[in-house]
Amino acid sequence: MTSEGRRRQLVTDAEAAGSARYSGSGARCARGHRRFAARASVWVGFPAGCDCCQTGTAQDTAERIGREAKRRHFQCRVEALDSYDVANLINELLVVFVCSTTGQGDPPDNMKMFWRFLFRKNLPPGSLCQLDYAVLGLGDSSYPKPDAVVDPWLLALWDKILALYPLPPGLDIISPDVRLPPKYTLHYLAEDSPHPDGGLLQPTAPRAVPSELHPFAARVVSNQRVTAESHFQDVRLIEFDVTGSGITFSAGDVVMIQPQNCPEDVQQFCQLLRLDPDRRFVLKPAEPGTSLPALLPQPCTIRHLVTHYLDISCVPRRSFFELLSYFSTNELEREKLQEFSSAQGQEELYSYCNRPRRTTLEALWDFPHTTCAIPPEYLLDLIPRIRPRAFSIASSMLAHPDRIQILVAVVRYKTRLSKPRRGLCSTWLASLNPEQGDVRVPLWVKKGGMKFPADPDTPVIMIGPGTGVAPFRAAIQERVAQGRRGNCLFFGCRQKSKDFYCQAEWEELVTKGFLMLFTAFSRDQEEKVYVQHRIQENRRLVWELLSSRSAHVYLAGNAKQMPAAVAEALQSVLQLEGGLSPSEAEEHLTALERSQRFQSETWS
Repeated sequence: MTSEGRRRQLVTDAEAAGSARYSGSGARCARGHRRFAARASVWVGFPAGCDCCQTGTAQDTAERIGREAKRRHFQCRVEALDSYDVANLINELLVVFVCSTTGQGDPPDNMKMFWRFLFRKNLPPGSLCQLDYAVLGLGDSSYPKPDAVVDPWLLALWDKILALYPLPPGLDIISPDVRLPPKYTLHYLAEDSPHPDGGLLQPTAPRAVPSELHPFAARVVSNQRVTAESHFQDVRLIEFDVTGSGITFSAGDVVMIQPQNCPEDVQQFCQLLRLDPDRRFVLKPAEPGTSLPALLPQPCTIRHLVTHYLDISCVPRRSFFELLSYFSTNELEREKLQEFSSAQGQEELYSYCNRPRRTTLEALWDFPHTTCAIPPEYLLDLIPRIRPRAFSIASSMLAHPDRIQILVAVVRYKTRLSKPRRGLCSTWLASLNPEQGDVRVPLWVKKGGMKFPADPDTPVIMIGPGTGVAPFRAAIQERVAQGRRGNCLFFGCRQKSKDFYCQAEWEELVTKGFLMLFTAFSRDQEEKVYVQHRIQENRRLVWELLSSRSAHVYLAGNAKQMPAAVAEALQSVLQLEGGLSPSEAEEHLTALERSQRFQSETWS
């Protein structure tokens, strides 16, 4: 970076919740300003979601920056990083990057290709010298109120941008009191116009490997509950037929599933907004260069839009209430909506939305006068699209050709709201009954974060409490099919009689000598026992596998207390059996992580 670039660098940091950076370089006009850019980009990086954690903070923040750019007369587009052709980066003048971390502070999957591009050795040193950029890094869902970081950062960002790119004479910033036009215009079709024959779930074989834009409509083969009926949690082993899809995968990979809203919620939504679900329409971009939503057929019905695209079950964000306030014809409702969308009202908004996990549909019920006045063309600005959910693949192609199996914990919990909260995707999947006909689910496969050793003599120590055992079931099936015997599994659940997933399968492999199994049933005795306790009890074996046989260690499961407790147990093994000091044990575990001999995959 040039010395001028360093002088113009702005850094904002607030604990671990977020960090931001602005930097820029390149030629200016004779008066010391850049020419008005007129064009800007906001690129967003976000992790693949699970059913219990779909916060959408990065996407929502990126959309907010896009709206603020339009108020300053920039032609701005907001794109996911993996949908952008990074070769065009050399032509950009102004870019804002918004990224959420995943797991233990890892970069999201959809920015990895971009990151590799930036570090290419053959990228010419001066190829990005014209680019001004800003970066906003956001923590995961354990940082529930990032507005404390984002609000002041955005103020500073626009001060900096307008200092570099002052508005031309006669152009003023569009007032926040003025409603911006929608992204798309919606044109209803006449009742007798031809019906669309496209859709999300056409069971035809795709022309290319399935992806987010072209998912494969996989047939549900079986949907089996693997917890006792008396157990508090419903966990399913679900199998899909992917024959003819071209899908291949290895142990550690994940399957992405595109869920849909339930018919009851779709009906309620249409009634609230006074929409005819069978009415057909076409979308047109309001501005040149704006791409149409890729997953929506043209033409489309209102029912299809609400069922497959609009995430009416997500917790609404600040931007939702901000846009909603523009439509309000009721003074009391408008005042409350404006309060929720203000910086001062964020604590109350958090209490209203995030703590009870109130859905968008429920929020719309609370503002009936405003809801019935929402123009249909603003629906895609108001409500985000349904994001795909990621599931670890729990089977091997070697054991189950043309099949994908997943282990799904159906998300259901109570808050202060009378109606239990339910995970959109897991509830939908649990409801699918293949005995009632040809049931299809749109899916595709992505490479996972965990890589298992190629050397057949390398043993693996797998620690997978609860549904964290899913990727290890795939790995064990794969390794057993290849004749590999060095498989050691630490599995934990509440009770042996209620949630011991795949018990018969594990016990058969133990009998055949393919698996060493250590179980922790936390509620089967007065004192709770977890996987970390079993690791310490078997520390001599763990040490021998690590030290003498160069074993790889894998951890998967809930990201709350478990990963730290397991790390402490492994450090204890290194100290008690390996004779290392506490600091040496910590350094050794870190070295195992760096060398990919200790890999973890956890979720909130």
